[in-house]
Amino acid sequence: MITPEIVRNQMQRIAEELIFVSLSVDQTFPSKRIEGSETRIDFGKADISVALRNKPYKEIYNELSNAKSYNFKLIDGAIVQLMYRFEENELKNHRLAFFPSPYLEEYQNNPELYENDEIYADVIRKDIVPFPIRFDFDSRAEVVVDVEHPQSHLTLGQYLNCRIPVSAPLTPSLFILFILRNFYNMAFVKFSKQITLFNDSFDQTITGNERDLIHIQIP
Repeated sequence: MITPEIVRNQMQRIAEELIFVSLSVDQTFPSKRIEGSETRIDFGKADISVALRNKPYKEIYNELSNAKSYNFKLIDGAIVQLMYRFEENELKNHRLAFFPSPYLEEYQNNPELYENDEIYADVIRKDIVPFPIRFDFDSRAEVVVDVEHPQSHLTLGQYLNCRIPVSAPLTPSLFILFILRNFYNMAFVKFSKQITLFNDSFDQTITGNERDLIHIQIP
């Protein structure tokens, strides 16, 4: 069983390792708050309402960045948010978000300054289109609808009804490794031995009908 303390410890370890390999340029260490039977593990400034508004992406990014509403800011300015809520040690919801920087011109217009450093290799291409990625989990009965609103799902690009089924909630470790492997692959290859892969995993929540769709399988 994955407890709030296991999640907090993973987030703390991830922060330390990303700092050590110079992939995180700014960070907020994990906050654990207990109110009655509820425990929240996040970055302590968990007002993410701006990310849900119908606003231009640059405005959303700027507000999150200026308010330091993130766990990590990566080398290219991308923002990473990790937010978990438990009740009686049972996960009730999570929000794991990746907001790439909309300001990549510095890297793309001057690639010669970065092309010899592997950690920048994935961000100097001029054809990159930054878009947000979010893994959500919500077990509330009034929210979950088979196929239409899976308990665990992936949303791409802030599309309102984009909910790609995911087989289970994600741990912080799995989410960070997903981001690094797919969007910072050269850096991931370079530093993979210095980033811990935790073996913890949440129980499967996907339904049979959702498995019949294109979905994401969590190991």
